[in-house]
Amino acid sequence: MSLLISNPYFITIGMLIAMVCFLMLGYPVAFVLAGIATIFGLIYIGPTTISFAMFQTFGTFSEYLLVAVPLFIFMGVIIEKSGVAARLYDAMHVILGRLPGGLAITTVITCTIFAAATGVVNASVVTMGLLALPAMIHHKYNIPLATGSVISGGTLGVLIPPSVLILIYGPVAGLSVGKLFMGAIIPGLLLSLLYVIYIIIHCVIKPQDGPPLPKSEVTVPLSKKLRILTTSVLPVSLLMLAVLGTIFFGIASPTEAAGIGAIASLILAAAYKKLTFKAIKDSLYRTAIVSAMTFMILICAGFFTIVFTRLGGKQVIENLLSSLPFPSWGLLIALLLIIFLMGMFLDEIATILIAVPIISPIAVGLGYDPIWFALLVLVVMQTGFLTPPFALSIFYLKGVAPPEVTTEHIYKGVLPFIGMQIIGIILLIIFPQLILWLPSLMFE
Repeated sequence: MSLLISNPYFITIGMLIAMVCFLMLGYPVAFVLAGIATIFGLIYIGPTTISFAMFQTFGTFSEYLLVAVPLFIFMGVIIEKSGVAARLYDAMHVILGRLPGGLAITTVITCTIFAAATGVVNASVVTMGLLALPAMIHHKYNIPLATGSVISGGTLGVLIPPSVLILIYGPVAGLSVGKLFMGAIIPGLLLSLLYVIYIIIHCVIKPQDGPPLPKSEVTVPLSKKLRILTTSVLPVSLLMLAVLGTIFFGIASPTEAAGIGAIASLILAAAYKKLTFKAIKDSLYRTAIVSAMTFMILICAGFFTIVFTRLGGKQVIENLLSSLPFPSWGLLIALLLIIFLMGMFLDEIATILIAVPIISPIAVGLGYDPIWFALLVLVVMQTGFLTPPFALSIFYLKGVAPPEVTTEHIYKGVLPFIGMQIIGIILLIIFPQLILWLPSLMFE
């Protein structure tokens, strides 16, 4: 009996079952992971387990690259407070409003640009839920289509740089964050394009679901259109260039680029006359809260991974995956499916810290490019944000949606966009250069 209890397979199953059970009961992810690691570690390893937690804490705060996390979060919060999203939405509203489903298309494109200026999901989904969803409902849009466009566009923050998840993925997998940033650009734009194509096709077939705006509402002089583009789209484009351009041309590291982005966001807010003392104070407060939560999950998930590996869990998972009677492409699908299922239950940071150290070496051993595989994993994780019943973005939107928008509307709305997501994943698998082309051109 004692041999059975100390068997690595028994321990691995016990840790995973305990994790799922406590998460289903609603306990915070960080505390669940740290608690399970502590209990199993003390039972099977002993008091040395506590030192693992200290080493993980020290290692996390010593990682120079992670300095970029609070800087990018601060940049996103300042951008949000400066009213950039509203300006972008108004600009796209005027330019695209006459198209079938014009407001939904405007929402997706605004989210795409906004994602490149914030790097997080919740900011895009909440902001566009407050801004675009009431406008679409006012113009008699189909509610599932409206909610689907907000959520699908908002979740692009997982992928489009400067994504905070990429900043975390890079050190965990031992990959260049700069190359991951560059590799994520085309997949992010591809998914955005697929969403727009779906909206257009849907609204051409069912015009009543996304009627064009009245001509009087979007007819403005050319000079005003140019002014809107100059004051709304151009500044954000320059901000994106300041961050990604310096990385692409080898001028700055991702951490240094994050500092540039934070300063540029302050300049942009000042130009829009939104840089008040209250805005700075609130931005610093929110940055501190989100950063603290992020680092708490980083430390606790890292601690869990150390104990899990020390107790043989990593080897057990690797043996199980390696023994599957699948060809290399079948194993690839199995690895991505594991990420997808984990993303439905776990926080995205915890998913990266637990799964990536196990599955990334397996993928590389199968001959897959690590940058290509990493971006596939992130696209699949983005799908987890869309997929009911545990998609976080659904709850973000429901929290700010008008009363007439039900959870059922949101569930129905995301399903077609999940289909577009799957098409995007298939295209990225068939055409790896969609991911690898830009990283191959980088100056390093």
